Amino acid sequence: MQQITPLEVSALDAPVIIDVREANELEAARVPGATHIAMSSFLEHLGEIPREETVYILCHAGSRSAQVTNYLEQQGYDAVNITGGITEWAASGLPVER
Repeated sequence: MQQITPLEVSALDAPVIIDVREANELEAARVPGATHIAMSSFLEHLGEIPREETVYILCHAGSRSAQVTNYLEQQGYDAVNITGGITEWAASGLPVER
């Protein structure tokens, strides 16, 4: 499984970030510009995931995003897990919407 740190993904030019946390988790912090597709309804929205681009998957701490990343890779997507999730993102001083 491919992985990337929040600092590394934030340095990319317009990365496609998919946040797989549940809706109530977004109230605490959200990455600006990230697309929200909750893990609980992910399969229902699989068609919304771009196949022609690398997608970067984010959750709270990296566990759920790792599961989603593995699934997407098995389906032929170029998916990368963001290690540490929103927790590491915020701790790294990267921008979040509250």
